[in-house]
Amino acid sequence: MLNKMRGVTLIELVIVVAIVALLATIAIPSYRQFVLRSHRAEAKSALLNLAAAQEKFYLQNNTYSDALAAAPPDGLGLLATTEGGYYTIAIDDADAETFTATATAAAGQADDTDCATFTIDQAGVRTATSDSCW
Repeated sequence: MLNKMRGVTLIELVIVVAIVALLATIAIPSYRQFVLRSHRAEAKSALLNLAAAQEKFYLQNNTYSDALAAAPPDGLGLLATTEGGYYTIAIDDADAETFTATATAAAGQADDTDCATFTIDQAGVRTATSDSCW
């Protein structure tokens, strides 16, 4: 009777490791870009919520608020960061007739140079670092 060798040779193992490494070098950057794009929804949502809060404040006070975090009736009562902390929210300019709010990438989201900032104003005009962001 012949004894058959069972198991994995070193060459087979090296080939499998090389294939896994190749797949990882392709998949990880693509996944990272997908994650960055998905976090952009937080900035958009926060700015749209801020715009709605500004309109409510305007209806009650006949002016827009520049106090983001102050509790109503003195301000909007909103957080200065998005829910996940990927963007910081600020009211850049507010007066009786206009406001401009900005969401700026923070923490790990700062790697998203394509869409680092989002803005919205009282007319609902949305701008961003790149045209494809909104």
